[in-house]
Amino acid sequence: MSDTNPIELQKALKGAHYPASKDDLVSCAQDNHADRRMMDKISDIPGKNYENPAEVEKAVFKNR
Repeated sequence: MSDTNPIELQKALKGAHYPASKDDLVSCAQDNHADRRMMDKISDIPGKNYENPAEVEKAVFKNR
């Protein structure tokens, strides 16, 4: 099984409205039926408001 990637993140957050809180993003990913690995990554980002998808991607993949 491959690791998560930015395309999977985009799919998980399809329809998200920005700025978005961490809780908004987690909820959006749940609504889009994101897999457990992606849900874990989104749940682990800092609890703040994100202005756009690029900020979320940076937070999710900071350890790459």
